[in-house]
Amino acid sequence: MLRVETGLTASEVAERIAAGRVNDVPVRSSRSVGEIVRANLFTRINAIVGVLLIMILAVGPIQDALFGGVIIANTLIGVIQELRAKRTLDRLAIVGAARPVVRRDGVAAEVDAAEIVLDDLIELGSGDKIVVDGVVAEAEHLEVDESLLTGEADPVVKGPGDHVLSGSFVVSGAGSFTATKVGREAYAAKLAEEASRFTLVDSQLRSGINTILRVVTWMIIPTGLALVASQLFVNRDDLPEAVRRMVGGLVPMVPEGLVLLTSVAFAVGVIRLGQRNTLVQELPAIEGLARVSVVALDKTGTLTDAEMAVAEVRHLDAGGTEQVEAALGALAAADERPNPSMRAIAATYHEQPQWTVGERMPFSSARRWSGATLTAPDGSTATWRIGAPDVLLPPGHEALVEVDAYGARGLRVLLLKRDDTPAALVVLAQRLRADASETLRYFAEQGVAVKVISGDNPVSVGAVAKSLDLPGADRPVDARALPEDRTALADEVEAATVFGRVGPRQKREIVAALQARGHTVAMTGDGVNDVLALKDADIGVAMGSGSPATRAVAQIVLLDNSFAALPSVVAEGRRVIGNIERVANLFLTKTVYSVVLAVIVVLSQVPYPFLPRHLTLVGSLTIGIPAFFLALAPNAERARGGFVARVLRFAVPAGALAASATIASYLIARGIYDGNLEAETSAATLTLFLVALWALAIIARPYTWWRILLVAGMGGAFAVVLAVPVLQTFFQLELVGGRAPGLAVAIAVAGGVLLEIFTRLARPAPPRTR
Repeated sequence: MLRVETGLTASEVAERIAAGRVNDVPVRSSRSVGEIVRANLFTRINAIVGVLLIMILAVGPIQDALFGGVIIANTLIGVIQELRAKRTLDRLAIVGAARPVVRRDGVAAEVDAAEIVLDDLIELGSGDKIVVDGVVAEAEHLEVDESLLTGEADPVVKGPGDHVLSGSFVVSGAGSFTATKVGREAYAAKLAEEASRFTLVDSQLRSGINTILRVVTWMIIPTGLALVASQLFVNRDDLPEAVRRMVGGLVPMVPEGLVLLTSVAFAVGVIRLGQRNTLVQELPAIEGLARVSVVALDKTGTLTDAEMAVAEVRHLDAGGTEQVEAALGALAAADERPNPSMRAIAATYHEQPQWTVGERMPFSSARRWSGATLTAPDGSTATWRIGAPDVLLPPGHEALVEVDAYGARGLRVLLLKRDDTPAALVVLAQRLRADASETLRYFAEQGVAVKVISGDNPVSVGAVAKSLDLPGADRPVDARALPEDRTALADEVEAATVFGRVGPRQKREIVAALQARGHTVAMTGDGVNDVLALKDADIGVAMGSGSPATRAVAQIVLLDNSFAALPSVVAEGRRVIGNIERVANLFLTKTVYSVVLAVIVVLSQVPYPFLPRHLTLVGSLTIGIPAFFLALAPNAERARGGFVARVLRFAVPAGALAASATIASYLIARGIYDGNLEAETSAATLTLFLVALWALAIIARPYTWWRILLVAGMGGAFAVVLAVPVLQTFFQLELVGGRAPGLAVAIAVAGGVLLEIFTRLARPAPPRTR
């Protein structure tokens, strides 16, 4: 491209920086420290618990305020984990950030996007993302895709004087433009800032938890008010005791750890992925990973290494063999943004200074060829084109037979054409990635379908996939023959595995067809031709070496360009979502048994059986402490829809059984002890703990050594409390005699057996874990 503009001078740049005319949009990959602290501290749950804590502190004793310490510890853990995730995200975001090329004083150099100033001259090439608004100054076959902003399906040809908008990207050609709007004035600045934040927006899991919290809130309000009135009436001669019993009934209704553990699990997922050089640009992507049922991927850069080598040049025109190598060298040297194929040619055939390059046509995924007008040293001028043989040759040409033969061996073939005469076939060798076979095997074991969608010759793509034992690779499909009807297209896409000669729009249509059949689609890519499909896929995964536009629209970026990282990425998503559902069962069980207990107490007009300290002890040993371990454990089950329904299907009967067993034990103990409230409470606490521990044992399945140890450890800790006099006094627990404690254990066992039966009937197929 002829460069006629020199850009701003150093002094002009300094003047604009001093005047504040810089691209100062804060591109953040995570929330600020202040936002993290506020989000974890000022919550509705903390407000409710805070009011109850103040009430307990007013009447004492301090043992009944233990739940306040749990909330403080939970908040600190949440803040610390999110800060760790923030550091990981910010570090990786710097590594993965696009660096536009700015021309100043006639010299081109990469700068951070935030360093661009008003009137800067910014160079453009294929795959570049346009980071600020501007006016085109230079253009050579410059084509810009604005579909992400305007919905316009076709690339727009841009010439000098045309406007370009931030958020669009270059699909072909080269040029430069002058920045006219920077910072928050740019068209897509606000959109870009919002899209890069650490957020839970559009998360099915988050929506499910919010639904649960809304239901819980409506349950708590009337039940809580009735419990307040009941305890004030029953304990009217002892107001402090009435307050303690009332708070004891209200505190466990609040699932205080559920939201916290959700945030912590996501944050730990971000940290773990960050340790594998995987940048999560949108937090819901972790959840989406757990739901992936189809992975769509390109061949180059995933199944094969991105870099290639020239294996052979097969001459087709006997009269022009001496010019073929020189023409290849001249074409490769003239390409300012070479793709992997052209880089391989450039490495073999060097620049020809005696050849003159005239008009050029840059490569386009839609055209599938590039070219230039070249003048040889003898003065002869010809138009040379290089690209897909089946595009540059008419159907049935004899050379296409050779092309298919090479393709069947997994080789990529380009045709070099001089004017209208085929000159040579350029055969490129592609090396399989060492980890590709193992990665494909992982997806097959996990029930995730793999679709290879490539712009290469279908025969070549199929040969590569077949060498990796990908099912269906022996029946590659030429995407040019795919039907336009959406239903017929979806049928074809579901039936086939390998697709060749797929254009950028068709990649998008294939993703849409899979989604229409109910699949959750993850799309991987690195080129500008993958941008639209990446944007439309449920999860877009870009390679770190991919184009800036590709990295900008992807939710996840593999910074080390390793396809082998995908299994660990999917596994992390499954771990996070599966374990959040697991611990949600525990927290909602506590809420249900607390509400049911409160209702029965109100109707029975008896003192509430527990003080806050009792339920803090039971909740910590059967829910709080185990939940932290379970939330971070391995889990390979694919996430499914219906999160709320599945959680309630366990929590409602489990909570109802726990409450029924507890109130039965409590009422029997009242008949035995005749007014010894401490002994009655101790018997009820024993029953509740045993049933809750049984529920924990069910949720912890399938068992591993550490899960068995976890359940046994919680039971042992409760036994220690009952056995050590100091702890008995602190928690106000004492089992008097043998009759009531024995009945308490028998009732708990009966409740546990019923829960076991109900669980087996409701969940005949246990979660699949690998």
